[in-house]
Amino acid sequence: QVQLVESGGGLVQAGDSLRLSCAASERTFSTWTAAWFRQAPGKERDFVAAIRRSGNTYYTDSVKGRFTISRDIIKNAVDLQMNSLNPEDTAVYYCATNDRFILIPTTSGSYKYWGQGTQVTVSS
Repeated sequence: QVQLVESGGGLVQAGDSLRLSCAASERTFSTWTAAWFRQAPGKERDFVAAIRRSGNTYYTDSVKGRFTISRDIIKNAVDLQMNSLNPEDTAVYYCATNDRFILIPTTSGSYKYWGQGTQVTVSS
């Protein structure tokens, strides 16, 4: 069973930055598509960003230009650098991946393995 462990969440003020990290138990994680989703209270889990093995990246419109998804091969992890945070970014952030090819990386149904989530709270 693949395990994903997120870290880096916390409480910050509007305009601040945070860097989330998702470490995987499987060494071949670097060859899989990985993504970040987030879920705010009372809302559905929404796509944030994804990265393919090729390095191609995808972002939801609301985070383009502020968030950057990347791989850390040494840590066997996928990171999410979040800049210019605002209160609307407040949510539990989840890391996800799949050991199979993903046709559509922006939908939660494409992912087989999920982390436990890390809370990000942005105060105004």
